[in-house]
Amino acid sequence: MAEKILFEEKQYLGYNKFSIIRRMIISFFCFLAYYWSQNPKPVDVSGIHIGSYPIDVPHSGELFFILGILILIISGLLIFVLHIHTTVTETNIVLIGLWTKRLVKIDLRNITEVKKVHYGNLNLKQPVYNLHYKGKIRFYSSGDGGVEITDKEGMIYRIGTQRPDELLTILQQSKSA
Repeated sequence: MAEKILFEEKQYLGYNKFSIIRRMIISFFCFLAYYWSQNPKPVDVSGIHIGSYPIDVPHSGELFFILGILILIISGLLIFVLHIHTTVTETNIVLIGLWTKRLVKIDLRNITEVKKVHYGNLNLKQPVYNLHYKGKIRFYSSGDGGVEITDKEGMIYRIGTQRPDELLTILQQSKSA
């Protein structure tokens, strides 16, 4: 018999703002290097001297252009790469991770405390799955909120979500039932 799903959320790698910003900056510098290779003359702008193109390798500019395009394509494809699949059923919280399909099951009967947490600025955090750090087990991809769950054994789980209020409400209702 299949259990009723109370909450389900999928978080994708391509939506992590820190990763997007990093890839866009790298592609911007690739396109800047391509432009510089096509216009290699020295430039004086408001007292700043930019020298001539330093690399004397044929077609190096085209390589930078292709690299910039590849970074943009990879960024677009990462939008479809699932990082965390969070499912809350009547008895368990199931977290399925990227690549390995390893899952973490948290029994709702063992939960002693549930609270909403603000992760702060996740723009500067890497997506993590099952990261054991400073006494907490962390799961998040993007967003700035999450839920912190403490079980009977004292394990603390931090689960990042785009909808922390909804997840908190469902977990509190399940815990009281």
